[in-house]
Amino acid sequence: MQYFVTGATGFIGKRLVKKLLARKGSVVYFLMREASKDKLPELLEFWGTTKARAIPVFGDLRSPKLGVSKDDIKKLSKTIDHFFHLAAIYDMSADAEDQIAVNVEGTRSTVDLANAIHAGCLHHVSSIAAAGMYEGIFREDMFDEAEGLDNPYFATKHESEKIVRADTKGAFRVYRPGLVIGDSTTGEMDKIDGPYYFFKLIQKIRSMLPPWMPVIGIEGGRINIVPVDFVVDAMDHIAHQPKLDGQCFHLTDPEPLRVGEVLNVFCRAAHAPTMSIRINAALLGFIPKSVKKGIMSLSPVRRVRDALMKDLGLPSDVMGFINYPTRFDSRETQRALKGTGIACPSLESYSPVIWDYWERNLDPDLFIDRTLRGTVAGKVVLITGGSSGIGLAAAHKIAEAGAITIICGRDEDKLAEAKKEINERGFECITYPADVADMADCDRFVQVLIENHGGVDVLVNNAGRSIRRAIEASYDRFHDFERTMQLNYFGCLRLTMGLLPKMIAQKRGHIINISSIGVLTNAPRFSAYVASKAALEAWTRCASSELSDVGIKFTTINMPLVRTPMIAPTKIYQNVPTLAPEEAADMIAEAIVYKPVRIATRVGVFGQVLHALMPRVAQIVLNTTFRMFPDSDAAKGGDKKAPQMSSEQIAMQQLLRGVHF
Repeated sequence: MQYFVTGATGFIGKRLVKKLLARKGSVVYFLMREASKDKLPELLEFWGTTKARAIPVFGDLRSPKLGVSKDDIKKLSKTIDHFFHLAAIYDMSADAEDQIAVNVEGTRSTVDLANAIHAGCLHHVSSIAAAGMYEGIFREDMFDEAEGLDNPYFATKHESEKIVRADTKGAFRVYRPGLVIGDSTTGEMDKIDGPYYFFKLIQKIRSMLPPWMPVIGIEGGRINIVPVDFVVDAMDHIAHQPKLDGQCFHLTDPEPLRVGEVLNVFCRAAHAPTMSIRINAALLGFIPKSVKKGIMSLSPVRRVRDALMKDLGLPSDVMGFINYPTRFDSRETQRALKGTGIACPSLESYSPVIWDYWERNLDPDLFIDRTLRGTVAGKVVLITGGSSGIGLAAAHKIAEAGAITIICGRDEDKLAEAKKEINERGFECITYPADVADMADCDRFVQVLIENHGGVDVLVNNAGRSIRRAIEASYDRFHDFERTMQLNYFGCLRLTMGLLPKMIAQKRGHIINISSIGVLTNAPRFSAYVASKAALEAWTRCASSELSDVGIKFTTINMPLVRTPMIAPTKIYQNVPTLAPEEAADMIAEAIVYKPVRIATRVGVFGQVLHALMPRVAQIVLNTTFRMFPDSDAAKGGDKKAPQMSSEQIAMQQLLRGVHF
């Protein structure tokens, strides 16, 4: 038996050729571009054969008669028993012009070649997309009934099938696979398509919520998903059965799942929360198309939609197919496969291997350099307050990653010691004395940075002052509020605004503000500190809204309690769980690499939600902690040893780990 195959190097084609070569005495001729000749050894190895049985025929899908030479046409004439046409663009987001050139004109050239060599039977691999957006059940004997062919992919699939039906002089058979995904036994897949687009969203939900947490999702229409091995096995068997010429076969799942059910299947495979409540997206069908179009024409709506889809890793037009209306009858296919054991497996049975293969091989994050070195190597990173604590730990990490690391502080001796410490580990660091609380010194420092380094790429506003003192003990200490605001807000702001013009001119820059968990939880005794950090967060939110379209990113880190010299005067903190400076530095590294809008602990987020939903309850909880943990001796002017903690205090600080008391 001799075969000719187009698209033999594609995902389905490679597997079909391997299946055909498994037949005793078979020889497969396959179309190959001259420029791809170097891929031949790899293909032969995959097929487990030699050039004697897998023979390349050089040509091009976009050329008349596939660009096959006259000599090859003569050689192939009346020798090919089965001609399989799989070469096509299987991408709904591809350019319409390319789809027409490949799917339509390429099929026309294929039919011309099949006619010229008098091929025994032309097997055309179409798609369920040839039905368009048909409302109802689309049978295998239906073709002209297709509806909603506005999408170029649907239109070209329909038109290519029409060419085969009208222009083929010999026998032909048409196959319409459903949405083809990976192998049901290995999970192997070559690209992200169909349900794979939602895998990143599932992964993100898994990272944020426990598996038992119920979530709300969508229901949607029925989506017909089939594994590649079923498609290949079914096509191979049907192609070799007699008396089936001129027929079409739906290689589909007889019991397709709705979109919401499909997502839940993969949520279970990923050990992510499932959508226990699913809203039928068809309910939105009452909104006239003209109204939807008008809303989407608004620039802010478009930008929000595009940003959201980009964050979720979804193509912009994928939501248009959530309510896919077509069901596919496959009785002829099932009749042809009866007794063979070839059947489409349930998605639930092989979803774990599909998910596992995607996460190990296709997850887009695998191909992005998410290392700190990949992000900052060669870039200028400034860390204020970098001579000790969080700043110094971050400087170690960033210098090790190859950044031009700059730290500043008021104490030159501490700066020198910090530089020595980093140098002893074999890394470089630049130090500048600067008082961020002094506006004039901030301006001077900005000029030095611009003159010596051309500005900075990443600014970490870490320098800060914290005061733990009840309002009742602060009536005559208004200067506490002034000096805290001077450094934590005005100083950070002065430095940031001095460096922003250069960042904007370069259309890139990242500003990381070290805020506090106290801004989310509204911790008692920290009114001066929390107010100053909240002011910085409010300015940041405004600035990020203004500058999001010019390449400037802002990240706020609501840092929990960290074991630094800043908290040393409060002796009670010696007995409560705190982050090590190195752990805080890891949070800064995460901010630099991923550039999120905010980084916060779960306790911090819970505190913010509690204040938003049940403010009275939040006040009672925090007032209880306020009375439970008294002012420190440092706040009263003393400096005694850490007091013994009661069992009640220990329980509370364990429950609210990382919160300032």
